[in-house]
Amino acid sequence: MAGSSIYEIHDDRFRHLVVGSAGLDELYSGCRWAEGPVWFADLNCLVFSDIPNERMLCFSGVGEGAVSVFRRPSGFTNGNTRDNQGRLVSCEHGGRRVVRTETDGRLTVLADAFGGRRLNSPNDVVVKSDDSVWFTDPTYGIMSDYEGYAAEPEQPTRNVYRLDPRSGRLDAVCTDFGQPNGLAFSPDERRLYVADSASSHDPSWPSHIRVFDVRDDGTLSGGGVFCTIDVGLPDGLRVDVAGNVWTSAGDGVHCFAPDGTLLGKILVPQTVANVAFGGPRRNRLFITATRSLYAVYTATTGAGRG
Repeated sequence: MAGSSIYEIHDDRFRHLVVGSAGLDELYSGCRWAEGPVWFADLNCLVFSDIPNERMLCFSGVGEGAVSVFRRPSGFTNGNTRDNQGRLVSCEHGGRRVVRTETDGRLTVLADAFGGRRLNSPNDVVVKSDDSVWFTDPTYGIMSDYEGYAAEPEQPTRNVYRLDPRSGRLDAVCTDFGQPNGLAFSPDERRLYVADSASSHDPSWPSHIRVFDVRDDGTLSGGGVFCTIDVGLPDGLRVDVAGNVWTSAGDGVHCFAPDGTLLGKILVPQTVANVAFGGPRRNRLFITATRSLYAVYTATTGAGRG
């Protein structure tokens, strides 16, 4: 293993994914827990969450950029994504629901209950090319009043859900996680990666990402360990066009090849919560890390829409 500047090289393939001369830019500081970055290519901006401060912020990608308030109060929003129509889809801890922001600014509730009981606190969300909405539902937002409202969970398990966009049917596609967190599809959408961050409150749980095969009917199979995080735990994650997985960790961003090999790390001075590819060429990795928003240019591009 060799390291240089902010990069820690574990496999030579990583050298072709990063720009050795590119530095880590701190774009904003002043959050309590920065999360949920999502890139809007048509608006040239990044929207991200500051959960405990109950606000969502917007970083303008023009020039040096500026940060403004996007939404306040935010319902303690955590993860965000865009659907295939370009609308913002968000996970609210406060409302214990998944909502969509319509083009006129109205909020549409997509899911807030399962089996007649309230969801725990939806955490992260992705939208598949068939418009189905997939999200995780750990209990972080109801553990205390810091990132939501303290409450007892009504769901017996912490699940990964799939929402059918046409029928409105909500299915629990996986129910054996400790605390399901970030999730992302492979570029061909045949695999779903899901982080388990239960070690945040129970050290007996492993800090790993699992991988599932996605069937045509929207069900999952497999679910074995894809990779284990050696510093801290996995939270949010994204996939690049080559299928490499970029995930948050305690010491920065870890990059894994599609076969689960650790390729390298981007070292960040604060604990990383989530990442998103953006910029005009989708080759800039935005990093939400505790109090700050960082970014670094890469030699690859993010998969999916922006």
